[in-house]
Amino acid sequence: MPRKLLDYAIISLKGMAMGAADVVPGVSGGTIAFISGIYEELISSINNINLGLIKTLRKEGFKACWKQLNGNFLVALFIGIFISVLSLAKFLSWLLANEPILLWSFFFGLVVASIFLVGKEIKQWNAMSIIILIVGAVGAYLITTIPPSENVDSIPYLFLSGALAVCAMILPGISGAFILVLLGSYKTILDAVHQRDLLTIATVGFGAVFGLLSFARLLKWMFKNYKNVTLALLTGFILGSLNKIWPWKVVLETKVFDDKVIPINEQNVSPFAFEGDAQLIPAIGLAILGFSLIFILERIAAKNRPISD
Repeated sequence: MPRKLLDYAIISLKGMAMGAADVVPGVSGGTIAFISGIYEELISSINNINLGLIKTLRKEGFKACWKQLNGNFLVALFIGIFISVLSLAKFLSWLLANEPILLWSFFFGLVVASIFLVGKEIKQWNAMSIIILIVGAVGAYLITTIPPSENVDSIPYLFLSGALAVCAMILPGISGAFILVLLGSYKTILDAVHQRDLLTIATVGFGAVFGLLSFARLLKWMFKNYKNVTLALLTGFILGSLNKIWPWKVVLETKVFDDKVIPINEQNVSPFAFEGDAQLIPAIGLAILGFSLIFILERIAAKNRPISD
């Protein structure tokens, strides 16, 4: 059954949610893709970008090529992401600067709920699944505690940074922007965008394309051959990322990137030990809202399961 216009509108809304998540350091758009039921289709569609498209275009024409690419899905999704980044970036950045506890509380509830939903997809729990989940959780947790590197601007390193960051972006639980900060490439890339340094932008871009296409193939292979283990690993990633988005933090060290103050060393504290207004009641309310929203999205996703057209 082919998708209707309403289906693509819903996909665009999911793209907007992904874009909003990617604006917030520490939150992954991949998590939103997973909990909204489009993750595997997204990975599969990205994986369709290969030389086979050119052959299809030559032999069968544009329509067949577009269908093989699942182009309608990708366009609808990226339109949503683009709209979100343009329209919500400033608002979310303002919230992050002025109401961080409330913003993190909402995302914390959202991510906690996503752990249950993703974990529910694991059909068989055994020793291997549990071990892989723990490995994923510990790995993601350790990533959130790594001190960032100094700024590096060599071409090979920037290529690698682009590849690793985009891989992180499509992994639930890990933020691509946060990876760039850890690698010490965040400021270099930010400066390159503002200064229109085409060499740096192109290097990072090619790295991102390489990483995206390569990693999408790996993920598709893992889902096809080891779906249970892959789901356990991704659930672990999401679980481990909770350390980064705990609402009550004490900032121990910051760095300034192009007039933006980025916390690079934080310590989680209890809301009862937080100095200042812990905003406990509204924080709990927003966490519950985020938690509930995931189950609403899951119901929508259940009615609109991936149908490639």
